[in-house]
Amino acid sequence: MAIENTSNESINSIIEAQRQFFRSEATLDYDFRKKQLKLLQKALKRWQKPLCEALWSDLHKSAEEAILTELSIVEGEIRNHLRHLKCWMKAERCSTPLKMAPSHSRIISEPLGSALIIAPWNYPVQLLLNPLVGAISAGCTAILKPSPYLPTVSKIIEQMIEATFDEKYIAVVQGNRDVNIALLEHRFDIIFFTGSPALGKTVMNAAAKHLTPVVLELGGKSPCIVDKDADLKLAARRIAWGKSLNAGQTCIAPDYLLIHKSLEQPFIEEFKAAIERLHGSNPKESRHYVRMVSDKAFERVKGYLSDGEVVAGGATDSAERYIEPTLLAGVSPTSSIMQEEIFGPLLPMITFERKEEVVKFITEREKPLALYYFGKEDDGWRMLRRTSSGGACLNDTIMHIANERLPFGGVGNSGMGSYHGRLSFDAFSHRRAVVVSPTWIDLPFRYMPYKLFSLVKKIL
Repeated sequence: MAIENTSNESINSIIEAQRQFFRSEATLDYDFRKKQLKLLQKALKRWQKPLCEALWSDLHKSAEEAILTELSIVEGEIRNHLRHLKCWMKAERCSTPLKMAPSHSRIISEPLGSALIIAPWNYPVQLLLNPLVGAISAGCTAILKPSPYLPTVSKIIEQMIEATFDEKYIAVVQGNRDVNIALLEHRFDIIFFTGSPALGKTVMNAAAKHLTPVVLELGGKSPCIVDKDADLKLAARRIAWGKSLNAGQTCIAPDYLLIHKSLEQPFIEEFKAAIERLHGSNPKESRHYVRMVSDKAFERVKGYLSDGEVVAGGATDSAERYIEPTLLAGVSPTSSIMQEEIFGPLLPMITFERKEEVVKFITEREKPLALYYFGKEDDGWRMLRRTSSGGACLNDTIMHIANERLPFGGVGNSGMGSYHGRLSFDAFSHRRAVVVSPTWIDLPFRYMPYKLFSLVKKIL
């Protein structure tokens, strides 16, 4: 199945229809937003089986993993918004200084307007529909642009959205990068993009032409530190899970391992055992082990195998785009595998003896989307204070994305802006400052020629 590009005429028509619909003020009411969130909630349940089947078809992703890492996260986000939306929409009281008495102050959240949401292929349901929840609850219209690399999933999502929402409110636009370019020529009120740092720069450059605000959820090389005091068996299990989930095609997957020199050899054995517990003696036969998304991705990641010594895994099959979860030892920091995000099931290891080496290694590089530390909790907090990342886990991997009450986002090269929960609502809203002044009194102190100014200075 191939995805056809949506024509420029259709894109222009959808954008104009959504602008007109937003101006009608239909999206402003609480009841409208609540109804749309419930429609999306029902649609997810109704379309769960087709979505799971499509994810299996395009990525070899099992229904269990699809529900765990995609559908359940969106469902949790919707429940959270339904529970709190009325409160989030209320005007917030804000204290007013004495110098402004007897005025009072409020903050109101207003929808930004027309939203463009561009999603990647690695978690095509979650990373497209989770931002949509925020757009709906904030009162925006939205154009959704799924990835063309997963044609089955993208088509099912289009059918689901068409069956659930009016195109003038929420629409799906399909196609390759030419369609992205056409979309980015238009003025939107917010662009929400998830993808690589390189494409994030393209989006930001296009947005700058219209001074459009952006949320950029990017990636980078997320370090995983295994210190000398780590619970090695547990660390290996959680790292093996985090790295083999979606075959490493996860923006917050552990990208490389910084491991205390004394633990390198025992970790290798524990990692092998952990992979076998997760996926059996041959992960290729596992129903829960995903394939690389394309031949190009397969060849790129396979090429990294020569950048170190394979000490666990290493098997490949080009016909199935299969790469076994693999540990690489003896990796040079200057090798190609250490220059770009791997986005595959290879985990290069670099040893250290002192924590200062770890801090220096991480801080000399771009800020990552995630950082993982295994060892004593107090040491982990000290490591976090000395480094920077979008999010982090101590003695775990990946799990910070599972809490919809935590912000999810990058910093520096790994992105800007964050979402989930209230922050999703805020991402698609403008927090508008309002001062309300009474008419029953009009104090003269602010007016020229500033009489009694010496008294006014005392309360400023």
